[in-house]
Amino acid sequence: MDNFCTQGRDYKMIPCANPLAQYQSHQEEISEAIKCVLKGGNYIYGHEVKAFEQSFSAYCGTDYAVGLNSGTDALILTMRALDIGAGDEVITVSHTALATVAAIIASGATPVLVDIEADYYTMDPACFKEAITPKTKAVIPVHLYGQPAAMDEIMIIARDHGILVIEDCAQATGATYKGNRVGSMGDAGCFSFYPTKNLGAIGDGGMVVTGNENLAQRIRRLAQYGWDENRTTVESGYNSRLDEMQAAILNVKLKSLDSDNTRRRTVAKEYYSMLSTVQIVKPKERPDTNHVYHLYVIASNKRDSLKINLQERGVLAKIHYPVPVHRNHGYDRKCILPVAGLPVTEYVVGVILSLPMYPEISSIQLEVIAKCFVK
Repeated sequence: MDNFCTQGRDYKMIPCANPLAQYQSHQEEISEAIKCVLKGGNYIYGHEVKAFEQSFSAYCGTDYAVGLNSGTDALILTMRALDIGAGDEVITVSHTALATVAAIIASGATPVLVDIEADYYTMDPACFKEAITPKTKAVIPVHLYGQPAAMDEIMIIARDHGILVIEDCAQATGATYKGNRVGSMGDAGCFSFYPTKNLGAIGDGGMVVTGNENLAQRIRRLAQYGWDENRTTVESGYNSRLDEMQAAILNVKLKSLDSDNTRRRTVAKEYYSMLSTVQIVKPKERPDTNHVYHLYVIASNKRDSLKINLQERGVLAKIHYPVPVHRNHGYDRKCILPVAGLPVTEYVVGVILSLPMYPEISSIQLEVIAKCFVK
């Protein structure tokens, strides 16, 4: 049975994520980078964007990268560039941020939602295989909470059936699977730079990485109305560009991404040690991977009571995600589900809880959180 404290002195609120602290840790460099952009006079697709695309593709181990307005746009434009649309099915999970499935719907394709692995909360490869039909065009494995999905199994199944693989890396920037950075294993990898992410902008931003030159070129065209390098319209497109200001900020923060992720792993180890005697389910790391702990997610059959008591002590734990995509109004009738349902997903959403996790969290704050649990 789970037990936790219900009384005690008040503490300053400890947020679940803290993008302000991330900014403050790089404040001088960020301010200088912004100043340079402002003085440079080129605010859309200039030096900073080009430099960030080059640095980020090199970091991920891919040949090409295209900066975009958001992680959602990265998924949408990748599907559009791969000619995924009406009449096609795209397999993904229901236990993810709405953006994953929203992008599939926006592309005109039909989302097919499958269950997750109980230990790792990512796509169950066996469920993926069972969901394949003649209409299946692509699969989007989600690297959730900083944990890479089971890419070996997923890639083998996808290649055997001629299915495109688009990695949703929004929550796992910097994570590795058997030595490979997430985003480098499929046909394309899509990233979000939302402020709370491991690599966060101060606003929206996204990126697609790929080893396919033609795919990168088409995504870049689609992101600017369908223009080619001479601003000649090749096809209809969108307006989805990463701006210079956000790119400048991301150029600064990319240099610290590995050290920040190392700190996240250290925080996870401290949690594990401090909560070692508490009867909760702690995160499990997939073998041969480097989990980067975008979130530190525990599970408890007393989750709701625990969340309330943590909040009363000033600890703002959250639930990622309390409602699976297929039970969200507006999505429920647009998704295909397996006949057997999604039993693991349905169970998980009732027990998971995200504890505060960010590189700047202090050992004192971690002790405050730990004291809200008792043996």
